Amino acid sequence: MGLDTGYSLDQLLQLFWMFLKVNLLSTSGAASTGLLYKETVGLGRFLTEEQFVQAVGLATLLPGSDALQLAMFVGFTVAGIPGGLISLFAAILPPTILMFGLVSILHRIQRQAWVSRFVEGLTPAVAVLILTVAWKVVKSGVNDELDWRFVGLGIASLIAYLFELPAPLVVLICGLIGTFLY
Repeated sequence: MGLDTGYSLDQLLQLFWMFLKVNLLSTSGAASTGLLYKETVGLGRFLTEEQFVQAVGLATLLPGSDALQLAMFVGFTVAGIPGGLISLFAAILPPTILMFGLVSILHRIQRQAWVSRFVEGLTPAVAVLILTVAWKVVKSGVNDELDWRFVGLGIASLIAYLFELPAPLVVLICGLIGTFLY
């Protein structure tokens, strides 16, 4: 008579395949959450809608990757610790293999002139993307007009960055000041 573990090898294989598929077919974030919902709740395989909503809420509250936390939650809920580990492994396998592949290719071509020119060409595009995001943040944080608090924190942040203060420290200090100003 064997020990009843509450899960089967078939369940572990289903978890592995599901998380491998989700992480191969989507990027992290809303796309993977939607696909994971379809796989776990929509097909009626593993979780109820209430369990899935709780899992997403918990993953959002905790620091780190929501996708990995959802993988561990679903895996653990279905098959205990082995299910959580299998799900986590399947979730990190595709990006890990992709990163190893990219790093090995970049390591081989890093000294070629076109690579440095390519990176230099990316620099202005990335700078414009960052400025675009910053502008959207400014527009969403300002109602009708800029007020002195907003401008003051912005100028103070710029001065702090010019004096090369660590970015996390500047953000933390501005956040603390903001709690008193707003």
